[in-house]
Amino acid sequence: MNSDSQKDKVRQLLSVMKTLRSPQGCPWDREQTHKTLKPFLMEECGELLDAIEDEDAEGMQEELGDILMHVVLHSVMAEERGAFTFEDVAKSAVEKMIRRHPHVFGEANANTSQEVIGLWEKVKKEEKKKDRNSVLDGIPRHCPALLQAEKMQKRAAKCGFDWDKADQIIDKIEEELEELRVALRNNKADEIDEETGDLLFAVVNLSRFIGRASAEELLAGANAKFLKRFKYIEKKMTELEQKMSHDNLPLMERFWNEAKTHS
Repeated sequence: MNSDSQKDKVRQLLSVMKTLRSPQGCPWDREQTHKTLKPFLMEECGELLDAIEDEDAEGMQEELGDILMHVVLHSVMAEERGAFTFEDVAKSAVEKMIRRHPHVFGEANANTSQEVIGLWEKVKKEEKKKDRNSVLDGIPRHCPALLQAEKMQKRAAKCGFDWDKADQIIDKIEEELEELRVALRNNKADEIDEETGDLLFAVVNLSRFIGRASAEELLAGANAKFLKRFKYIEKKMTELEQKMSHDNLPLMERFWNEAKTHS
């Protein structure tokens, strides 16, 4: 497909979204706001990540299209109130990519990925300096909480606020676990919630410090493992015509242990 055809498709998508938002368009689309679309955009991003994980090229194409539709729709809604246009969005992206790659479009040198990351961070820091009073400013509030915790910890670590070794973090995890036990014994709901959060934060710190994989990836792996093993239990219980209930917990635990030997 040549560049003119590609531009035509983008223009066509813009035209479709503007029509949907017009008085003669779709009632549902006309009612939407930036905020009402947030959960749908989050869902589309999750579906794209699933397609990437599954190496599903057809699914990736579809989900990227859905996300592009959201980008265009948000841009059309902003244009309606005179804030910015889709062209402005594209222009900003082009300028940012050129600005953050001075080793490609400028005079800087970078021969390794680490050097590139260093340049990227330097330029990014200069861009955001005027808007940030803390090193923790700018971390997205709506990103997954595990990822948010890891980003905060990494930034704090760059300032020297970090542990010296993993054993210290394990001691911290045990300390938080004991505090949670005390809260449970005292049956104090607010303290239970707070200490559970502190325990999760400490576990994220350990995975971040070890540096092999992000806490988000590790939990996703644990989720996938649980899903596989639980479906094995369901399959076996169905074969025996047994009900999935607490009364059958010993049998379900037996199948759980069987599933562990298969994974």
